[in-house]
Amino acid sequence: MRILGIDPGSRFTGFGVIEVTGDRAVAIRYGVIKAGTGEFPERLGIIFSGICKLIGECQPAEVAIETVFVSRNAGSALKLGQARGAAICAAISLGLSVSEYAPRSVKQAIVGRGGADKVQVQHMVMALLQLTDKLQEDAADALAVALCHQHTQQTLNRMQRMQRT
Repeated sequence: MRILGIDPGSRFTGFGVIEVTGDRAVAIRYGVIKAGTGEFPERLGIIFSGICKLIGECQPAEVAIETVFVSRNAGSALKLGQARGAAICAAISLGLSVSEYAPRSVKQAIVGRGGADKVQVQHMVMALLQLTDKLQEDAADALAVALCHQHTQQTLNRMQRMQRT
């Protein structure tokens, strides 16, 4: 099964596609959709088109996306929410289900601490996927979201099997 993880951003949207076989995950493709610094509606269009193209090329079965992290700047949070919306609409328009994960949940699943920093997440993603090339932060975050989804789904499946026995 392939999972597309998305770390949304209004200028840089990270993506990571993993292939899951049993308990093992392998990175298939990862990188960043560069929406640039142009007019905001055009940037949303770039994100939408980029996610659609990526889904067409990689054929994921499921999509996982990080929820909005609200800091002090409400304007930034609104833009981030709109970037998330563009990515979610792209996946839904192509018939894929979308699961959402809070940043703390992703960090907890990958590093074991919800307050982990980006360097720790990057390091663990590289270790878990046995990657040797340095990852861009946004791509590492997107792969972390995909791995969080894999872990969550496997845990839910185990719980369902235990309930049936």
